[in-house]
Amino acid sequence: MNRGKIGRYGHVLALVAAVAVLGLGPWGEAGEPAKAGAVAKQILFYSKSSEYEDTMVRRINGRPSVAERTLVDLGKENHLTFTFTKDGSVFTAEKLAQYDAFCFFTSGDLTLWGYDHNPPMTAAGKAALLAAIHNGKGFVGLHSAANTFNSRGIEVDPFIAMVGGELLTRVRGLESARQIAVDTNFPGIGAVPADFAPVDEWYTFRNYSTNLHVLLLQDTGSMGRGSYYGPSYPSTWAQRYGEGRVFYTSMGHEEAVWHSRTFQQILAGGLKWAARDAEAEVPPNLKTTAPQAAGP
Repeated sequence: MNRGKIGRYGHVLALVAAVAVLGLGPWGEAGEPAKAGAVAKQILFYSKSSEYEDTMVRRINGRPSVAERTLVDLGKENHLTFTFTKDGSVFTAEKLAQYDAFCFFTSGDLTLWGYDHNPPMTAAGKAALLAAIHNGKGFVGLHSAANTFNSRGIEVDPFIAMVGGELLTRVRGLESARQIAVDTNFPGIGAVPADFAPVDEWYTFRNYSTNLHVLLLQDTGSMGRGSYYGPSYPSTWAQRYGEGRVFYTSMGHEEAVWHSRTFQQILAGGLKWAARDAEAEVPPNLKTTAPQAAGP
């Protein structure tokens, strides 16, 4: 990454230069050497919290967050370069053009200063982001990204329509929940073992996109008695948004999840697919995999 660009964006962590170097490891598909001369995909990781700031994206005494440190390692393995910021001024058409994909671990209305007091994006910045994705960029949403730009009434916010689903409720407390792999051909999903049941803070959802391609189904029968009684529902999915590629997973609230090799492989697969460094077909399958979630 050009050091001049880092200098212009004072909001980016000082360690980004090191991340850019570390991210240029000789890897393409997970476990396979990258093609000679391949250019690392550029990912903007945005973690502003206009509502509660999750501990996984909290910087303590200026140190990179758990999520940021994990992504540096994934960059080394998967030929991805990350730029980390909490400053919404990066969202202009000109600045967004340099990235292949955007990864959000955010909450609330990002056009407001909110909880963490980091500069918000503008309404024009939000529109520029959605346009960039619709025109071919990638997007990866983690956990509370589905609790960002919440819809009002029956009108679904355009950001939520892009993500593919929206937080309805949080399942009470931390809970183990088995994740059923629906599409093992998608990058990273083939690594999910049949007994993968991480302990995390789980969401239930509303406003699912009819365009969803479900990747992981949350087995609610595996959850503790009294925590959730509804049918199994999508927890990780992909979809096309115009010409762009969108991946979302509800996992990521707990540090143990970030240290899980299975989660890391799921996340790396989603990042690489969104950034067009891996291929997979994602036809809509919500009605066949989770008909209760799909609605009438």
